[in-house]
Amino acid sequence: MHLRALPPQAVAMVSTLEEIIAIVRACAEHRTPIIPYGAGTSLECHVGAPQDGVSIDLSGMKRVLRVNPEDQDCTVEPGLTRSALNEALRHTGLFFPVDPGADATIGGMAATRASGTTTLRYGGMRENVMALSVVTADGRVIKTARRARKSAAGYDLTRLFVGSEGTLGIIADVTLKLHPAPEAMSAAVCAFASARGATSTVVEAIQGGLPLARAEYLDAAAIGAVNGVFGTTYPVSDALFLEFHGSAEEVAAHAERARSIAAENGGGEFRWAVETEARNQLWKARHNAGLAALSLRPGARPWSTDVCVPISQLPDCIDATKQDIAALPFPAIVIGHIGDGNFHVILLLDSASPEESDAARRFNDALVARAIAMDGTSTGEHGIGMGKRECLRQELGAAVDLMADVKRAIDPHFLMNPDKIFLSCANAQPT
Repeated sequence: MHLRALPPQAVAMVSTLEEIIAIVRACAEHRTPIIPYGAGTSLECHVGAPQDGVSIDLSGMKRVLRVNPEDQDCTVEPGLTRSALNEALRHTGLFFPVDPGADATIGGMAATRASGTTTLRYGGMRENVMALSVVTADGRVIKTARRARKSAAGYDLTRLFVGSEGTLGIIADVTLKLHPAPEAMSAAVCAFASARGATSTVVEAIQGGLPLARAEYLDAAAIGAVNGVFGTTYPVSDALFLEFHGSAEEVAAHAERARSIAAENGGGEFRWAVETEARNQLWKARHNAGLAALSLRPGARPWSTDVCVPISQLPDCIDATKQDIAALPFPAIVIGHIGDGNFHVILLLDSASPEESDAARRFNDALVARAIAMDGTSTGEHGIGMGKRECLRQELGAAVDLMADVKRAIDPHFLMNPDKIFLSCANAQPT
């Protein structure tokens, strides 16, 4: 959703836990809203300040605090980006797999429950965050868990804060699972005659137990934009970008199975990228498909939305979505992490046209309603923020009221990132 800029009254650049605590306590004393800020890559106005307040910029806290290669975990400060973390891990034989595309901060990724291209094999932040240190709205510091790989000790506070979008506290450090770097990796692009052929290939591969590392879908419009901007020569048709991890023998066997399934669904030849540079170029094109889409309508304002459905519903959901796009008065592309049932639509609007904005809202409402009717969700990874609060109510009903109760218990004055996920219920706040 397009949301107007909502700047804070002040920005506090922090570099230590003690500075976070001091600012939070001062804000609590003066009943001043607090907005945590990482890299600003979120899409639903998570870092806007609708009630003014202080933005606490955590991007200066970017140290790797500890790496335990034997336990395959690490602890980092919240402002460290995922690419910087993996650079720091290069000598260990381990890597951190969660890849949302943008070079987001680890703290922001935890706060928004990020996922991305590798979630299919390795999971997202929900599966890879082991513990958090959090500064609560009254300035207390809590540790949500220890480093044990499993625990039955009390409430799962880690999962409560992962995905809370900064509404319950400020993440001060993150303990993460790490994974062994695979022995071999190969990527491929395969063109299809239809969206259904591409999506059905991934559904059948997953149902057959094929361990894909990445399975990304780009529709023909997205491929055309990528070719135009990056000089690639992919056939302008619906396509899958696939990646396989494992031993050399496993990668070869898995790729052959995927090629066979693709052929049965109208897929063409696989165009391979095996060397690191070639794979990086392939995934650069995929990650930047949204930016490339702007070339389809220079000067347009992009409106990005996403939904996620059970994978068995994915071919029908994308087919219906593309039919809706065909009726729009402006261009759009569809891209997605379809191995998870998650896809994105980027609408390219004339910013001066109220009629186009209205059409975009109607399209988004229909997209969300369709996903929920298929027992899916209004957002697979963008989050709720301010843009999808009504969608959350449509999806979960009275559960949203329970979320508000949790918020009220932890942050009784509604100071932490107010008006995100749900309205702050000002008339219900303590005086």
